[in-house]
Amino acid sequence: MPTPAASGTPAADLPPGLVGLSELGGGVHHEVWLAYDESRLAPVVVKILRPELIGDADAVASTLREIEVLSQLAHPSIVRLYDFDDGAERPYLVQEHLDGPTLSALIFRDGPVQLHQLLPLALELAGGVHYLHARGLLHLDVKPSNVIMGAPAKLIDLSLTLDLDTAAALDYPVGSDEYMPPEQCDPVTHGPIGPAADVWSIGATLYRAAVGHRAWRFGGDDRWPQLSTPPAPMPEFVPAPVRDLVMECLAFDPADRPTTVELVERIEPLLAALPSARLAGFSLRR
Repeated sequence: MPTPAASGTPAADLPPGLVGLSELGGGVHHEVWLAYDESRLAPVVVKILRPELIGDADAVASTLREIEVLSQLAHPSIVRLYDFDDGAERPYLVQEHLDGPTLSALIFRDGPVQLHQLLPLALELAGGVHYLHARGLLHLDVKPSNVIMGAPAKLIDLSLTLDLDTAAALDYPVGSDEYMPPEQCDPVTHGPIGPAADVWSIGATLYRAAVGHRAWRFGGDDRWPQLSTPPAPMPEFVPAPVRDLVMECLAFDPADRPTTVELVERIEPLLAALPSARLAGFSLRR
């Protein structure tokens, strides 16, 4: 059986049968651990409520909401839920371990994502988000750090996911500032929040993947520059059809953005037109 990671890694206080190997980070409400599941004899990811938040109603509700959402989903581009305990003192989820870097880590390491990887990524994100929308759910936090680059790419962290009616009724901002459309930044003025919000976030994610940086400069006095300025033009090395599609996703008005189905319909021919790989003169495409 694997043992906890090298000295210096804090010991995980995980439920019986789950051996913490290394801490993967987490968020405001949760610790996230790479663990060894003794019942599966396999590595898994455990997302567990932080011990100091046991009595925090909002933190517990966030965990329970993610459990409820993931337990009803099954899609190749969404992380799978293996197990959970929503009645534990520290509610937790056991998820599949995805062997790959996050999109944000990949961009940081290698720069812009090449077209042969960018287009499948776009299809997979659109497919996963479309599946959520068809079940009356919005992800509300599509961003590079919530995408694991594998085959296929997979969306993780559904802790902000809400049903359509609840999202439409929001009167406060929710999400990650750099990847929030105008209606998520200010639902009262620019709402309601609907499926087009996730499309905007896909566009912001693809922009960063294609170019290597975000569509706006963040970190100044203006918390949400997307409310007052258009996105920076994409450079010429990004093919025009891709530039056009990404910029349409970033339209200020939700009605001007493509749907997830339209995204797929426009990406598929671009992917099909890419040059075929060849070995010794033989095409790998039949």
